[in-house]
Amino acid sequence: MILREQFEKEEHERLSPYAAFADMSKGRNRQEEESDMRTCFQRDRDRIIHCKSFRRLKHKTQVFLAPYGDHYRTRLTHTLEVSQIARSMAKALRLNEELTEAIALGHDIGHTPFGHAGERALERVTGRKFSHNMQSVRVVERLENGGKGLNLTKEVLDGMMNHKTSLHPATCEGNLVRISDKIAYINHDIDDGIRAGVFTEEELPKACTDVLGRSTRDRINTIIHDVIEHSMGKSEVSPSDEVWEALIDLRKYMFATLYRNPIVKGEEVKAERIVEILYEHYLERPHELPEEYRRISMEEDGITAVTDYIAGMTDNYATQVFQELFVPHFWTRV
Repeated sequence: MILREQFEKEEHERLSPYAAFADMSKGRNRQEEESDMRTCFQRDRDRIIHCKSFRRLKHKTQVFLAPYGDHYRTRLTHTLEVSQIARSMAKALRLNEELTEAIALGHDIGHTPFGHAGERALERVTGRKFSHNMQSVRVVERLENGGKGLNLTKEVLDGMMNHKTSLHPATCEGNLVRISDKIAYINHDIDDGIRAGVFTEEELPKACTDVLGRSTRDRINTIIHDVIEHSMGKSEVSPSDEVWEALIDLRKYMFATLYRNPIVKGEEVKAERIVEILYEHYLERPHELPEEYRRISMEEDGITAVTDYIAGMTDNYATQVFQELFVPHFWTRV
């Protein structure tokens, strides 16, 4: 028997009836020959891990812009924490772990440099809405692999597109990633905020910590157990109302104390200006764009091409390009 067919058969034997099954996938936008060793969702996971955009996440801001210290989260470590949390719950709920992991690993792949500051800057200069979830899908559909895209399954694309709080994925696995994203970033941002001295554990809202726990580890553990217990044997994946409300209240506290903190976010004005200046430069000089983006400029439009190019930059690369273009190089005699 072909290994892939054996794996697909095993899925029907061990997974919940509410899981997404690889052999029942809605397929890809471009039909291709199936692998003899991997299910379609395993292939999607592998394609995301091996793509350039995934590797660039290690140099993209999560919350703290260019922090001093090796232990602050980046967009890549956030992604890995989401994947770990989501897979733990998927295993317990007998959902499809490979689909869950693929969605988790790809969900933030379209984020701009400098976190949400880059997103705001692009919206301002383009006059267009920029959503990292939509850009994530564009990256894997249009930009990766020399413009051919990764040709992922529709289930993975749906989960990536709909991982934001206000949206609703079509699969339980996608909804699990949507919840895991909140669990991960709220708790690890608290951890980073405490490390940075912005607040202390004792200053967190007592009404939230009474429900969720008084350490990052305890809170994650509480929420994971709650989601599993509340979702077992059901077609909908969700936490209990009490736990979800406590998590959302904790998120509100984070906006008030960390995400909009003028000291923590003070450098973002400079970061936004870098993005704006780079955008104006390349929009006026599309011939300076790399070839793949010049092609997008001709096939679609210049605004889209420049947005794609800048959105794909890391914090380091955006700063480097800005310096090369606009900071004078001191002359030295050879």
